[in-house]
Amino acid sequence: MISEVVMPQMGADMEEGTVIRWVKQEGDSVERGEIIAEIETDKANVEIEAFDSGVFRKTLANEGDTVAVGVVIALIASPDDDISQYQQAVVVAQPGEEKSVEAKMPAEAKPAEAKAPAPVGARPAAEGTARVDGRVRASPVARKLAQERGVDLTQVPGTGPDGRIVRRDVEDAIERLSSQPVEAAAPERKPPDAAPAQPVTMSRMRQTIARRMAQSKREAPHYYITVDIDMTEAERLRHQLNDAFHRELHLSVNDLIVKASAMALARHPMFNTWLVDGEVRQHQAINVCIAIALEDGLIAPAILECGSKSLAQIAQASRSLAERAKSGSLKPEEYSGGTFTVSNLGMYQVETLIAIIQPPQTAILGVGAVRSAPMVREGEVVIAELMKVALSADHRVTDGAQGAQFLNEIRRLLENPVAL
Repeated sequence: MISEVVMPQMGADMEEGTVIRWVKQEGDSVERGEIIAEIETDKANVEIEAFDSGVFRKTLANEGDTVAVGVVIALIASPDDDISQYQQAVVVAQPGEEKSVEAKMPAEAKPAEAKAPAPVGARPAAEGTARVDGRVRASPVARKLAQERGVDLTQVPGTGPDGRIVRRDVEDAIERLSSQPVEAAAPERKPPDAAPAQPVTMSRMRQTIARRMAQSKREAPHYYITVDIDMTEAERLRHQLNDAFHRELHLSVNDLIVKASAMALARHPMFNTWLVDGEVRQHQAINVCIAIALEDGLIAPAILECGSKSLAQIAQASRSLAERAKSGSLKPEEYSGGTFTVSNLGMYQVETLIAIIQPPQTAILGVGAVRSAPMVREGEVVIAELMKVALSADHRVTDGAQGAQFLNEIRRLLENPVAL
């Protein structure tokens, strides 16, 4: 039986991914669950696994190719399976190239080759630029550099094998563009205090964050609820456990918050939902995302099945998730399966964080630092360890009273940490 490996959708708004590396080569044996490739998305590099065992028969996308979600990129099959009907995956166009949306086409159905008219606004390829099936051939590094610096690859001569564009070709093009004289124009009138500004190229991750956060604030009517949580007992218990296990376990404040959130979500499931195309989808699994800051931006992979994990298991899963997020080895389901998010800026001594919901989720918890502050307890002023948290929720799915009940459940659990 032929098993098709497709470009996975690792995030609700993901439309394409880039094949960074094939771990398996044609002819290799493959077991179900083995890593077969590394894929680059808008936010991270992730590994994809084989869903079936067999022989890695054919790759339909090359390393460096950017392919639409759902397109077949490789085949796993028995040695005697007929795979002749599969053709090369259609690659998503880079800036300046025509974009095709075909996923695959049987050989017998392929139309006769003909010279198609150039798309409106297209320019002829530079002399020396290699094209295959209408696509400019370039190395992954060259494509990334060209995208970051706004270089049109159709205008770059390639000096690599078979005319392939390599990094030095793009660097030469950047140098040529920067040395070209600028046509004189009338001086621009500036306000007296205006200062020169240097444009900053946004990374692919930053562009995605900008698009998704703008979408969230534009479409989701946020409401916000904040409370102070007395973390005195929780901090005492956390230190006792860490000392008892000689730092082998190392519970963090965030681990306690994730566990409390998971327990509260089980009791208030309307906050464990997605809103997709006007439909509310309530999830059985509780997958709590934790925000992790990377050099290029913020990602929020999920700790899966938090509802059935112990506090120790959540602590271990959290450490593993952070390490693999920074090394680019997240699993697709960790990247795309989150149902609720905790965003904690306490390590930066921030008092309050009002977070933006990451779609298609419908709620997020912003967490500030644990700080020593006076409070009244049983009629007396005492010094307590207080932490301010803020719930941001989608008013289309829940109301303020529901949000208050949910947030108070998190507070009750953290102020009585034995319950965790």
